[in-house]
Amino acid sequence: MIQTTLQVRILLAVTPTDFRNGIDDLAGVYRNILEQDPFSGYVFIFRNKIGTAPKT
Repeated sequence: MIQTTLQVRILLAVTPTDFRNGIDDLAGVYRNILEQDPFSGYVFIFRNKIGTAPKT
């Protein structure tokens, strides 16, 4: 469970992500595709190919 406040923005990936990638690769996806700072305070949720497992 993720505890949030009204100011926290949660972004959900609509395309699948390879979970074998480490945190640095996931931060790179966030930085390159969304053109956002991974340390912005937003919560980004990735999903696997079949959509059964999230990863924050």
